[in-house]
Amino acid sequence: MAETTFATVAERELDGIYAYLVYLTGDPVIADDLTAETFERALRRWKRFDPRRGTAKTWLCQLARSTALDHFRSESRRRKREETYAATEPPAAQNDPWQGLSPALETAVRGLSVGEREVIALRVILELDGETAARVLGISVTACSTRLSRALGKLQEKVRDDVFA
Repeated sequence: MAETTFATVAERELDGIYAYLVYLTGDPVIADDLTAETFERALRRWKRFDPRRGTAKTWLCQLARSTALDHFRSESRRRKREETYAATEPPAAQNDPWQGLSPALETAVRGLSVGEREVIALRVILELDGETAARVLGISVTACSTRLSRALGKLQEKVRDDVFA
């Protein structure tokens, strides 16, 4: 039997693993991120894969499940942090954090979730690189980038709607 390469296995199993993660998460966007993370993990661990212990498909499903569970736990912790933060009174700021923002942009920023404001603060205000911001947030670089992209998209949409209303 010829030795199977990772590329061959990945090409053969990609759609199935993605479908499994869509079913597990109920969200195609999250499933897409988790599929990428699953195959990244699989590539790093490929040398340890033992076909005598099970098929590559089974092994990938186990990695995908583990990746999804890690995501669910991380999201649960993130939500708890956001709820705790939102429930506390913010300290009186010496400087107005909204200083210099247009009224439309200030309203749009205030309308974002705590997590969205946090990622914007880390990446845009503090100018942290993606890896550092992800480490601070306790999420993957991909998830951090996705969260930033979505938050900026919401801001753009809210400001555009306000300007053209």
